Amino acid sequence: MSRDLTSGFLSILNGKILTSVVGILSLPLIVRVLGPTGYGNYAFLLSTFSLLMILVSSGVTEGTQKFIAEERGDVDRWQAGVVGFYLKLAVVLAVIGSVTLVLLTASGVLQQVLDREFEVYFYLLAVLVITVQLRSFIRRALLGLGLEPYSESLTVVEKIILVGVGLGLASIGLGVAGFLVAQAIGSTVVLLVGVIVLSRRLSIRAAIRKPMSSLPYRELLSFNGLNIVLVLLMTSLFHVDIMMLRLLVSGEQTGFYKAALELAEYIWLIPTAFQTLMLHSTSKMWSRGEHERISDLAGKVTRYVFLITSLLVIGVFTLADRFIPIYYGAEFSVVYQPLSYLLLGAFGFALAIPISGINTAKGRLWPLIGATALAALGNVTLNGILIPQYGMIGAAVATSISYGSMFFLHVACGYYLGYQPLAGLRPVRIVATAVVSFPLIFSLESVIANDIIALVLVPPVGFLLFWAVALGTGAIDRKEVRLGLSAIPFPVPKVSR
Repeated sequence: MSRDLTSGFLSILNGKILTSVVGILSLPLIVRVLGPTGYGNYAFLLSTFSLLMILVSSGVTEGTQKFIAEERGDVDRWQAGVVGFYLKLAVVLAVIGSVTLVLLTASGVLQQVLDREFEVYFYLLAVLVITVQLRSFIRRALLGLGLEPYSESLTVVEKIILVGVGLGLASIGLGVAGFLVAQAIGSTVVLLVGVIVLSRRLSIRAAIRKPMSSLPYRELLSFNGLNIVLVLLMTSLFHVDIMMLRLLVSGEQTGFYKAALELAEYIWLIPTAFQTLMLHSTSKMWSRGEHERISDLAGKVTRYVFLITSLLVIGVFTLADRFIPIYYGAEFSVVYQPLSYLLLGAFGFALAIPISGINTAKGRLWPLIGATALAALGNVTLNGILIPQYGMIGAAVATSISYGSMFFLHVACGYYLGYQPLAGLRPVRIVATAVVSFPLIFSLESVIANDIIALVLVPPVGFLLFWAVALGTGAIDRKEVRLGLSAIPFPVPKVSR
């Protein structure tokens, strides 16, 4: 990758690592404060909110990030025009979404299928619709302008506020409502700071008051509408299983299953960092017709993601049975079984995530909608068949199959759109690396009796073993290792030479 891409990726990755660290450290506290049922209800609310926000937000935020990064005519006027158009659209959609949620809650429809306490929760979600929408818009605008250090730092700040304020409010008796209030506070703080940063690059007031007459409104609106459909289908893969499990089984099983998902989804940390970068970076390449450069970049990113994610999957699978009781508590030991089923599918989806970012950046969304619709339909069907009979295990199997199918579907889309997503993948070498590394790491873990010693010793030793095998198989070369180490503070890069 070029220096600019590497710098942007590291900013995004660092932000995701920090938010993940905050999440990892706080999750056991959240689970203990809310309990299995409360945590299951919280997971259900977050899934419901995420699906709602697709209709309100997805086309606006991703459209902002994609189009503001493109180079068309007078760049400054183009950027201001994109910001002005999408900001107005964001406000209108947020108000419609919030009012709709209030009316739906006040009508009493929700009380027919959910406990009465959910009425308060949904009124709080109505507030979140507005604050989260505007915060998301600001963050995407900063990303599109190449201001990744600011956008990702603000994400970390929001996570810290959510956890700190949420735990405080929940501990004094507000429970789930406390975390929803904390989310509103965090998104508002980020919104205010983000507006200040964005206003230093362009005049938001002028962008609103002086719309760009030559702006391709039809293209922007078309992308907005189609992207809503695409993201709705994509997000359903993450939340339909939780919602169906809560409605068909129980809050307790939903809490256990959500805990398994949380661990499985940590392996998406680096793939999602690549996806965020690919959306606005490859938008420029698509606009310039640089298909060969896109193919080269896609192949390298997929290879890196395969290696890094396979290492994480091996580590999580090997250590989860020791880690879960310590992390979540003894009653969550049942989480290991659904987690084991989820990991393989989560690995396949991890490979698809950066490719989907490149495909979306092209702007031709119909092939992506068709591919994602197949996976989403399979997900709903399999969950509907397996959950009533097998509970959270059935949900894990159904979701894992749907996750895994996304890799093959998005690779097919990539070839259809005119580039080679698997160019330079080195498939035999990367698979050999995983196959050889797994028994070595698993054997190391099995000879250590003490849980704490295993959790401390296996990750660093396994990390070194894995990358030694990767060098030996040729999955990576020394130049790539030095490039990776160059992102680590002194003195590691010099030692590597």
